[in-house]
Amino acid sequence: MNKLDWLDINDIAIELYDSFPDVDPQWISFPDLHKKICDLDCFIGDPDKSNEQILEAIQMTWIEEYK
Repeated sequence: MNKLDWLDINDIAIELYDSFPDVDPQWISFPDLHKKICDLDCFIGDPDKSNEQILEAIQMTWIEEYK
């Protein structure tokens, strides 16, 4: 997998889906989501560069993958 940064929303959602198959993303908090993203092996983004809009977009895309 290529290295991922904050704007790789679709790829991050797929990685989260693959890495955490038992997590229902509908109920994840933004702090927990942020930590899971930053902990992905392929993630190289600056943890301080995220915002609520990016996290929400990733969460919504992950929810679509999860269904």
